[in-house]
Amino acid sequence: MTLEQFKNLSKPESNFTPELRALWWDFQGDWNQAHEVVDQLPGKSAARVHAYLHRKEGDLWNADYWYRRSGQSRPNQSLEEEWESLVRIHLGLE
Repeated sequence: MTLEQFKNLSKPESNFTPELRALWWDFQGDWNQAHEVVDQLPGKSAARVHAYLHRKEGDLWNADYWYRRSGQSRPNQSLEEEWESLVRIHLGLE
């Protein structure tokens, strides 16, 4: 699946990882649903998406906490670029 195909989905596919489902909900403009998907998930991958969501929310202290949990630091890129990069990673395109 390409990034454009992902963007054009009318619903998340049943085989999507929680991270991809969260990113899909975020793209649909439903931050709360996106956050709910990853909020209690363990692991660095979920923490990375969680960090992005808090960065988007504007809660940088919380975002930085989740970036640290993911083993990364806050990226120096736009939210749109970060979202696309995360989607590409979770689709296996990067």
